[in-house]
Amino acid sequence: MINNDTHVMRPRRARFHGAGWPVLAVAIGALVILPIVSLIWLATNPSDPIWQHLLSTSLPRYVGNTLALMIVVGVASGVLGTGLAYCVSHFRFPGRNWLQYVLFLPLAMPAYIAAFAVVDFFEYAGPLQTALRAKMGWSSPTDYWFPQVRSFGGAAIVFTLTLYPYVYLLARSAFRNQSAHVRDMARSLGLGPWATFWKVSLPLARPGIVAGMAIVMMETLSDFGAVEFFAVQTLTTGIFSVWLESYNAGGAAQLSLCLLGFVLALVMLERFQRAGARYHSSARHTARVTVRGLSPLWAVAVLLVCLAVLALGFGVPLALLLHNAAQVQFTLTSDGVSALFNSSILGLVAALSCCALGFLLVYGARQKPSSTMRLMVRISSLGYAVPGAVLGIALLIPMAAFDNFLADTILKVTNVDPGLLLTGGIGLLVLAFTVRFLAIAIGAVETGFAGIARSLPMAGRTLGLGQTATILRIFAPLMRTSLMSAVLLVFVDTVKELPATLLLRPFGFETLATFTYGQATLENLALASVPALLIIALSTCAVIFLARTKD
Repeated sequence: MINNDTHVMRPRRARFHGAGWPVLAVAIGALVILPIVSLIWLATNPSDPIWQHLLSTSLPRYVGNTLALMIVVGVASGVLGTGLAYCVSHFRFPGRNWLQYVLFLPLAMPAYIAAFAVVDFFEYAGPLQTALRAKMGWSSPTDYWFPQVRSFGGAAIVFTLTLYPYVYLLARSAFRNQSAHVRDMARSLGLGPWATFWKVSLPLARPGIVAGMAIVMMETLSDFGAVEFFAVQTLTTGIFSVWLESYNAGGAAQLSLCLLGFVLALVMLERFQRAGARYHSSARHTARVTVRGLSPLWAVAVLLVCLAVLALGFGVPLALLLHNAAQVQFTLTSDGVSALFNSSILGLVAALSCCALGFLLVYGARQKPSSTMRLMVRISSLGYAVPGAVLGIALLIPMAAFDNFLADTILKVTNVDPGLLLTGGIGLLVLAFTVRFLAIAIGAVETGFAGIARSLPMAGRTLGLGQTATILRIFAPLMRTSLMSAVLLVFVDTVKELPATLLLRPFGFETLATFTYGQATLENLALASVPALLIIALSTCAVIFLARTKD
């Protein structure tokens, strides 16, 4: 009788366990959807309606600047990143072997850090114009002409030079994976080098290029620090202005919905063009494109262009930061040390949270394949498209209300005041970063699982390993590189994040990003440069790791 009972109960336990994965997936998906639902509620139920006022005054300017900056930076980054990727993939020139990797480095230079370094150096009171006036005897701005640094053009140039690696990364991968036989057939049909590029290579790489341009545009939309330093009023600066200066959560939510609308339009556009692309290559013809030599004049020209882009996007801002930091002997103040500690703890907790949830979600989809699980994986990846400022507005009000309710409940039950558990510490920041960067962990975990045969965990189960032991002894060792990349990338993105941290941090809490921004706005450039260099150092490690794994 005992054996029969045991035999009957096992299927019930298996069925219950299998039903738990969709529940977990829906819970994680709801975590990502919550900010959007909250944002819609705040926008449609404002306590002080100012939409008509915004519509008649500043909204057209916000939308116009945002749209123009997004298009200019996206197109310029697309042209620059695609051109560089094609050159290093198809041509041989001096320094190509190391330039193809170091061209990733501007990705380690956050736009807001490059912005304050460039503005400080080139503005009217900066070292360059001051030296020119002293050398030439000029006494006022009417005596000479100099480009206006705090301008739309200055912002577009800095964004392009720091964000083009997103396009370069994906375009380089697309060009390198194209079959040499396709190009050979095009040449045999009489197409010259330029015609082959326009009619064959470029169309085949189009999905990757457009995806990179979409990422560049989303990064431009979500930026706050750089556009503020360049005095360009966008939707992001409008959100901060309405929220922090007018104390109007409803108006800030309405502007956030406009910004989110731009992001969703970009995502839909990228998905639409990718869905319409149908390019196939025969598995029998997988030879890589042969790298061809250039004439000495063209080789030198390509080398100089690569060096100029690298210098302007990474070398010059880095040199300016090093010069400023040398004035304080590269030392951190006590507040800077505290910011470094806070950033490290926050980044580590957010990275582990993202990786744990990402692993459970993807593992659940692997254990119980279904349309629901696949849908939840896709929904949970949408958080990366939500700008930090939008996420901050969407989470702060409802989570603060819930936090106060929770504290009041605990006080009534236990007679002990626990304080604000979420908004009074880093809990709300961890939640925001988990929602925003969960997509990074999901992508890394999916990549790790893709290289593991389904027979391996099945073999482990036949040898008596339980589910936990299978994860720890089979999946974890095989996915070590993918999980490490996820932890590193989420950690660095958390350290760099500025808008969400500015909105959601508790009083007196500084991270490297907020400390750098605060000192830069106070024009304490020497003090701002040291934490900025730490952010760049951490970002450089992530970029090097990314370049090696994508090679």
